[in-house]
Amino acid sequence: MRSEAEQRSIREDIFRWLDAKLSSGQSELSRAELENYRYRGERIPLLDTARGIRNPRDFDSTLTIMTSVKSPYGEEVISADGIVRYAYQSRDGGDNVKLRRAFEQKDPLVYLQGIRPGAFVAYYPVFIVADDPVARQFLVALDETMRFFGDPLHMTTDERRYAERMVRQRLHQPVFRARVMHAYVTTCAVCNLKHADLLDAAHIISDTDVNGLARVTNGIALCKIHHAAYDRNLLGITPDYEVRIDNDLLNEVDGPMLRHGLQDMHGRPLTVPLRRADRPSREALDARFKEFAG
Repeated sequence: MRSEAEQRSIREDIFRWLDAKLSSGQSELSRAELENYRYRGERIPLLDTARGIRNPRDFDSTLTIMTSVKSPYGEEVISADGIVRYAYQSRDGGDNVKLRRAFEQKDPLVYLQGIRPGAFVAYYPVFIVADDPVARQFLVALDETMRFFGDPLHMTTDERRYAERMVRQRLHQPVFRARVMHAYVTTCAVCNLKHADLLDAAHIISDTDVNGLARVTNGIALCKIHHAAYDRNLLGITPDYEVRIDNDLLNEVDGPMLRHGLQDMHGRPLTVPLRRADRPSREALDARFKEFAG
């Protein structure tokens, strides 16, 4: 068994490794990457080949939890309260023991959500905040602040309201970004820039709006400048997928960045995903374009 200090060091290194992936603009992780994580040259797979849980033999407690696109556990999803409900293993012992130990020791884990076969989004650090023997499930909080709530099985009205807002505006975003980037082949839909670290998954209808759902059809891959312009209604997109630039901005004189970066985009067709099901909602674009035009 590894020492407690070494186990803690490995967990912290995994978080740094994931940070580096995300800071480079990478929005998802492949199975191959996760299976080949290395700590000081030693390969430590972060996925189990046959199960949705990674319990290394030389660790006291669970290292990662994974729910795949077709998970044998059933309905593990991010609920409205920001909790993933992870079912007990059917028999007592085994995985349940190390999950329970992670709960008792407050050990940080990684939760890997499958978004399509072989592709995952990582949430970390996550914590098991409750063990519910009646429902035979562990409750996993995907935001670190939630472990300071009183009783996650019986949240107060204020706690639930906070959790629901957090889920809408933060926890859905990693999956939203990954799916949008995949649909647009990591390319800005306005200017075709392909640098992942300079691209955002922009909402058509804001995620602060009740209709601003974290779906690919409510998203567009945009570079940083075009995302900022879109959010400020300096750039609009018609329901027919055509880019428009604000009239005042079109008439402004301010050097090559303004001219090439924004003014030259006026009238340009939006580059949309090949799959029709992934293309921007015309209804959402219409509602948003009215804000731009008004």
